[in-house]
Amino acid sequence: MKSHGCIAVAAAVISALILLSCTGKDAAKSGNPENKNRIAVFVPGVVSGNSVYEMLVSGVQLAAEEAGKNGKTVSVTMIEAGAIQAEWENKLTSLAASGEYDLVITSNPAMPDIIAPVSAKFPKLEFIVFDAWAQGNPRVTSFRYNQREQAYISGYIAALVSSSDMKFANREKKIGVIAGQEYPAMLNVILPAYLEGACAVDPEFTVEFRVVGNWYDATKGAELARSLKNAGVDVIMPISGGANQGVIAAAKDAGFYLAWFDDNGYSKAPGYVISSAIMAQERLAREATKGWLEGTLARGEPKTVGIAERYIDFADEDPLYIETVPVGIRERQDALMKRLRSEDLVLPVQ
Repeated sequence: MKSHGCIAVAAAVISALILLSCTGKDAAKSGNPENKNRIAVFVPGVVSGNSVYEMLVSGVQLAAEEAGKNGKTVSVTMIEAGAIQAEWENKLTSLAASGEYDLVITSNPAMPDIIAPVSAKFPKLEFIVFDAWAQGNPRVTSFRYNQREQAYISGYIAALVSSSDMKFANREKKIGVIAGQEYPAMLNVILPAYLEGACAVDPEFTVEFRVVGNWYDATKGAELARSLKNAGVDVIMPISGGANQGVIAAAKDAGFYLAWFDDNGYSKAPGYVISSAIMAQERLAREATKGWLEGTLARGEPKTVGIAERYIDFADEDPLYIETVPVGIRERQDALMKRLRSEDLVLPVQ
């Protein structure tokens, strides 16, 4: 159990296979000079119910469909590696050893370390990794979302709601995070930035942090959420995969609010979800895949994308958001988003 305060942040922040083939009339005109456009989407988990992976697969498939209409031959195979992280490297190695693919596309902060030894063994295979950072390998292209921005805007509105007279708000200046597992981006970026945003509202806020230990145990997620509620937390941000369902159930039962992360979550628990800090994974996956197919992708270069480019954003037009959150809070959140979108306020990933 960990509790994080604003002073600390000031120092810190300061198997199913789905095959899609698109065949054009003249494949020799492909943007890939060797006409090899065999793509594997490696999902470190399962797709169903996980918005990050649903957006990943959809974005790649859209790019493949567009390429097929423009005369390229593209095959896309989706491979689900399951929720046990210890198995991912062996499954990725088997995929690479098959020799059936030219490009592997995946998304997870843990993937660069898993890819490194596989890439060394199979030097002809290329990789695109989203939601991750990898440097020094010309065959690994990575895109990192500015999750400092994403968590900051979540923490900001969580503190606004917690400080309000909304139904489930209390006098305690505590908000919470429930993570599936501890990982560098969570500990070094998301958690401190969530607190940083809350401290911008009131420097007395603290964040209670709990870890499920995996990405699927909804019962444990519910138990942790109830324990946070009992500790005085009135807004929880769950980033725990399938365990999020347990947090949702606990919110409805015990009465607390949810700050949603990665996609639009208002409909998952109407009246309980007070924010949705979203990332445009489908759009980015489509654009990067298209760039690889056309030969315009800056291969091997890591890139950070955020609010200014609208790869990170806040879902502020959803009717459920407008219905749930009072106008005064929405106006303050809107003012923050305008500053970030115009780059009047800049929050680089550190």
